[in-house]
Amino acid sequence: MEPLDRRSFIVSAGAAGAALAAGSPAGAAQTSGAVFISTWKWGIPANARAAEVLGAGGSLLDAVEKGINAIEDDPNVDTVGYGGLPNAQGEVELDAGVMNGTTHRAGSVCNLHKIKNPISVARLVMEKTRHTTMAGEGALQFAIAMGFEPMQLLTPKSLEAWLKWKNTPNHQTFWIDKDHHDTIGMLATDGNGHVVAGCSTSGLAWKIPGRVADSPLVGCGYYADDSAGAACATGNGDVMTNYCSSAYIVARMAEGAHPQEACDQLMRFMAKTAPDVTRGQYCVVALSAGGETGAASMNAAQPLQYALWRAGRGSLQTAPAYLR
Repeated sequence: MEPLDRRSFIVSAGAAGAALAAGSPAGAAQTSGAVFISTWKWGIPANARAAEVLGAGGSLLDAVEKGINAIEDDPNVDTVGYGGLPNAQGEVELDAGVMNGTTHRAGSVCNLHKIKNPISVARLVMEKTRHTTMAGEGALQFAIAMGFEPMQLLTPKSLEAWLKWKNTPNHQTFWIDKDHHDTIGMLATDGNGHVVAGCSTSGLAWKIPGRVADSPLVGCGYYADDSAGAACATGNGDVMTNYCSSAYIVARMAEGAHPQEACDQLMRFMAKTAPDVTRGQYCVVALSAGGETGAASMNAAQPLQYALWRAGRGSLQTAPAYLR
């Protein structure tokens, strides 16, 4: 995918949103009933791009992929894709996964180096192989075979941050603070009962090389099932993985729970045994096939901001905290 100029993207996304709001026949037909929900403030441009793709005739899977691509391409987002903060050795390692709620097929990549759009590679794992997950050197060689161009993912800004961390005596390690959320998770429905979930990350800054958390793992960082809905997780992925959080939420929705109720049930379940629940960052979003939404964070000390796109309009919202 070609690098995306930030100003050009904002202009094009704004123009697309204006066309949809004005009632463009093709765009209105494609996006009628569609809902996109994405984690963190960069979910706003991600959702706008996804709506643009869907309105132009792309599939829901296309929309989620391209929406996440927009954030992977942005060097100002230092926790996803190009410009992501590196591991302890100064290497940017990327993880991503995507799931089609109709076919129940998923694809994911872990510890992918030198390829800035891991969500696109994950989609090809799903569509071109019988595998679900590929990792490390094998994932890189697969991406190259699929036509992706290797590149340096460490921007000067990220390199400077890593050198500062490395040269600080007794530096902290493996810690996410409130300004370094670690994913772009996106959920989408077309309004006709089809859902897709996707997630992309550069993971925990300064992580031990080879570390994999929830983001690329089916049922942990993301999950989608047309018969129930979809969910994504963000925050402390090492802990979220242990609760299969996204599959847990979708299972509750399959039993009839509203997405918000399902998110609350997960928080209640995690609060029994998860470490540091009063300060830890444990957050989720959920979406039913019919367009109902839910979101939750474990505590008010680590709030979750998420972006919602519905009926041609985008907004940034704060999820309710389970512990106040």
